[in-house]
Amino acid sequence: MNVSENRAAHGAFGGGFADPAIESAFAFRTAMSVMAKPGEIRALDTAHPPAPLSSAAGTLLLTLCDPETGVFLAGACDTPEMRGWLAFHTGAPVVGADRAEFAVGRWADLVPLDHYRIGTPEYPDRSATLIVEVDTLEAAGATLRGPGIKDSATLSLPDPAAMAGNAMLFPLGLDFFLTCGGRIAALPRSTQISEG
Repeated sequence: MNVSENRAAHGAFGGGFADPAIESAFAFRTAMSVMAKPGEIRALDTAHPPAPLSSAAGTLLLTLCDPETGVFLAGACDTPEMRGWLAFHTGAPVVGADRAEFAVGRWADLVPLDHYRIGTPEYPDRSATLIVEVDTLEAAGATLRGPGIKDSATLSLPDPAAMAGNAMLFPLGLDFFLTCGGRIAALPRSTQISEG
């Protein structure tokens, strides 16, 4: 049975963590590690969500979402299967972009970025995190500098100019996870970006 057949067979009830305590702890550490070290790419492929969501994006949602966490499913990610899977495994409600703590989808479906909460001066943490599904994730392309980076790093970004504009809002702004298959990287709002 291939991956797509396996997903179809399990529907909303399958594809979650086999050992939630251990796998969610590992996934959380991985997510925090890549957020602390922009440009680092790590494996994250425990969950198997409905298509078209990647394993890495699904694992993030299972790890970071709960019934109090609003999730925006952008574009092709907004399917009955995906809504059912998210509800069954996390209880997280699907909300509009303006109310989301997390948003997931392809870059073209997630923009424009001004749809999302960027926090307030008093509560900069009250902002959205975008999980961006990309075709390529590699240590090449845009140059990154800032906290967690020794000198500089490089990372393939879907829109370096828009992400650099977001960084100019710091300490407000959005944080990003980039997911590709079973791999993940992150771009916090504190990272300065220049096109390579």
